[in-house]
Amino acid sequence: MTRFHSFVLFAEMRTGSNLLEANLNALPGVHSHGEVFNRYILGKKDRTELFGLTMADRDRDPLLLLRKLREETDGLPGFRFFHDHDLRILDEVLPDPGCAKIILTRNPLESYVSWKIAQATDQWKLTNPKRLKTAKVRFDVSEFLQHLQDIQAFQLLLLNALQTTGQTAFYLDYDDLGSLDVLNGLAAFLGVEGRLKALDDTLKKQNPGPLEDKLENPDALAEAAAAVDVFNLGRTPSFEPRRAAGIPTAMACDAGLLFFPIRSGPDAVIRDWFAALGGATQGFEQKSLRQWKRRHPGHRSFTVLRHPLLRAHAAFRRKIVQAEAPDLRRILINGFLAELQPPGEPFASPAAERAAFLIFLQYCRLALGGQTGTRVDPALASQTALVQGFASFQPLDHLLREDRLAEGLGALAAERGVSPPRVTDDTAVAALLSIWDETLEFAAAEAYARDYMGFGFTRWKA
Repeated sequence: MTRFHSFVLFAEMRTGSNLLEANLNALPGVHSHGEVFNRYILGKKDRTELFGLTMADRDRDPLLLLRKLREETDGLPGFRFFHDHDLRILDEVLPDPGCAKIILTRNPLESYVSWKIAQATDQWKLTNPKRLKTAKVRFDVSEFLQHLQDIQAFQLLLLNALQTTGQTAFYLDYDDLGSLDVLNGLAAFLGVEGRLKALDDTLKKQNPGPLEDKLENPDALAEAAAAVDVFNLGRTPSFEPRRAAGIPTAMACDAGLLFFPIRSGPDAVIRDWFAALGGATQGFEQKSLRQWKRRHPGHRSFTVLRHPLLRAHAAFRRKIVQAEAPDLRRILINGFLAELQPPGEPFASPAAERAAFLIFLQYCRLALGGQTGTRVDPALASQTALVQGFASFQPLDHLLREDRLAEGLGALAAERGVSPPRVTDDTAVAALLSIWDETLEFAAAEAYARDYMGFGFTRWKA
């Protein structure tokens, strides 16, 4: 009895996944069905049906095919999955510790050149060396850099999913496919009894030799190497905690609109609008939200971005002045010497509120930098982190801006064929105007640098 009920082989084109799959299928009791969630084929070329399902059936409900694959395969079933396959399946397999993860990688430069040659020759597998087709190809630097970015983003997604669920994967490099010992180690990882006595020799390496010999413009390799940040020096380290998808806070309505609110943002107008449209629903979990999406084809999801300084002041008024976060209020008083009025009472003067708010912004900068050792309230978190959290479930259709909210909601309403809401000025603007000065602009830009850079925010009061 294996410890896994199935497996998924994460790879990319031209990484040797066909060869690895052939060796897996040579193990007694193991059956890999190919790229079953590739949008253009059903496991393998020219197959039109699998487990009684067509490609159209699979595209409507990929989880049905996954269930049949697991239930109707003798032994340990699995499949290959690339970054451009149907991503809906990841919600099912990534969190499941009973689904073994195999991750096959290859030098992306080699895989890119091999992919270009396969495109040029239309030869994607080689079983007979006499039929080898060769070609020199042109190296497209911008295309390669995009290829590299896509692969790296997918690998980071896999890594984060394994880390947050406490799982491990069996990693292989392209060169490992020539090692019988490594492949038998994979068999041990999968928990199957069988072992390979020899490697599958059906498939042959198609493009041996130096990369330069395969290119029409080998000089482009130097340009590509110069453009790649090998040590990731261009990345600004962020110690802000990653955020969950915020699904329980999402709000939907019968018009097929789905709103992911950003804490301390302008959400009152949208809540009222959804109530007027009817069927306002909240308190989802992943399963119920997917069900809502299926019941509302053509749905649109969105959130609203607010200027970081305005948002921080709204959070300050609610969390600190109104004492919605009493523990944080005590930290500002005792640890940062903030002078605050009793909860709910107004400040003695605009200068007094400005001084306390400035301390709050300094605290936010330290908290988002991981320097306070305390939990970062979602109302204080960067909008960048919150939007990335939403995208961990499903990227949103629209990121609207508060300063053009009427226009954004109008366009959204037109998409769904409903009347837009009436957008009025938020009281938060007048509240901030009463205390604004240059020091607040500077402090907000320091605390929320990710949002200023990532979303292009400029000064609040130009």
